[in-house]
Amino acid sequence: MSRPIPLWLERLIRGAVDFLCVQVAGILSLVFAGAFVVQPHIAEGELAHYYFHTFLPLSFVFPFVYSLGGLYTKLRGYELSYKLRRAALSASVATLLLVFVSFLASRAQLPRSVALCFAVFAVAAAVGIRWLKDCLFHSEASLQFALTVSAVSQQRNDTVLVVGGAGYIGSIVVEKLLQRGYSVRLLDSLVYGDQSIAPLLSHPKLEFVSGDCRNIQDVVGAMSNAASVIHLAAIVGDPACAEDNENAYQINYAATRMLVEIAKGNGTQRFIFASSCSVYGASETLMDEKSETIPLSLYAETKLQSEKVLLEAASRTFHPTVLRFATVFGLAPRPRFDLVVNLLTAKAIQDGVITIFNGSQWRPFIHVRDIAEAVVQTLAAPVEAVTGEIFNVGDDRLNLTLGEVAEKIRVQIPRTQIEFIENADRRNYRVSFQKIRNCVGFTAQRTVESGIAEIRQAFENGEIDDYRRSFYSNVSYLKERGRLHPKTELDVKVMAAFAGGGGSLEILKARAASSSN
Repeated sequence: MSRPIPLWLERLIRGAVDFLCVQVAGILSLVFAGAFVVQPHIAEGELAHYYFHTFLPLSFVFPFVYSLGGLYTKLRGYELSYKLRRAALSASVATLLLVFVSFLASRAQLPRSVALCFAVFAVAAAVGIRWLKDCLFHSEASLQFALTVSAVSQQRNDTVLVVGGAGYIGSIVVEKLLQRGYSVRLLDSLVYGDQSIAPLLSHPKLEFVSGDCRNIQDVVGAMSNAASVIHLAAIVGDPACAEDNENAYQINYAATRMLVEIAKGNGTQRFIFASSCSVYGASETLMDEKSETIPLSLYAETKLQSEKVLLEAASRTFHPTVLRFATVFGLAPRPRFDLVVNLLTAKAIQDGVITIFNGSQWRPFIHVRDIAEAVVQTLAAPVEAVTGEIFNVGDDRLNLTLGEVAEKIRVQIPRTQIEFIENADRRNYRVSFQKIRNCVGFTAQRTVESGIAEIRQAFENGEIDDYRRSFYSNVSYLKERGRLHPKTELDVKVMAAFAGGGGSLEILKARAASSSN
């Protein structure tokens, strides 16, 4: 097997190709000037002098600007359309800079039409060379990547560990990973049973480990030989966290810190963490990954603190990625009716009446199967495109007000009565999902309407009899089941030790309370 080209050499080659394209664009522009539009007082010798003494030295600005624009680094992982736009923008900026400095430094005043001609050639070259490269090598590279993943998996026993892989989202993530040929190890304490993963347990590439993410022995054993970790385990949602603050703090924050340390010690390379768009809290503006975070609940606060721990652990050999999930809806192997779209649809079907609190408030939505797809696509993305990054996971088309969701339900279930009530809940946020679309290539394939339709169909087929069953609600089930006690006293001490870095539970609760006031 041939040795791969070092990354620095590959970037140097790409810069040299771009520099050569700029020279071709410059020469063509000067030839055009000499043949058609050159002014009488400018001799051909002056054009040659201009090229060698002005244009050639100044044209080094192009690879410099391209580098600043990310064309040789993280942009490689982005979609082709976005790369071409960035290439065109970088070429335009470099051209303006060259023309401006050239105007100041050169005695030969070339016609404006020549500068315009060069700008067209330079932009076309920057865009065209990337389009051509993608056309020639994309299919071959995709096939080579698939073969490499298969070969490496066999040779090094690279395994993807999915923590919380039996849950609402995790069971679908595991299913998709197995479908794409990954070797998967699933760590879960099966709080909600194993029905969601029962059909997968006989798969030859799935290893199930029954264990608690708070138990250090369980985690160390499950992490062995794992090249990547997808961390989905959590007490999910504001009501469920409020029901058992201490366990929510242990599982959502302290256990995450422990997982990160064990992963780094194990040599695990990639770590994908499931966070939430609820960290944005309340805002009237469109939120992106750089926007201020104002968590309004303990759940959101534990997610935000876990994000910070994870990103601070990034290194040349440890590549964390944070995925902030939009509000989830849709059917999964373990249905949930404590999620707004699912609950409202079920109430419309069974009760005929739905109550909308603060109907003008915005929420971003995403189908559970689209979330699972985003997780798998992030795992498959080039590491330089996702390492140390935060991505909102959703789709711009699914930013909706709660009132709009209610109307979509009434369209499909016409007899539904809608009651609107205002309360003190301040959560309100619209979210931009451009970054994950540009970098990972993810777009949602399902709409809120399709999610409503599949739930209605499940009721009509008799697959769901009563949405009120505690099994369908995290908070109701946890109330009925009782407190999630750690396995041993050692687990309690370990969690207490790892809880120290983010402040005590009381501090996190106080932060969330102060944000909500």
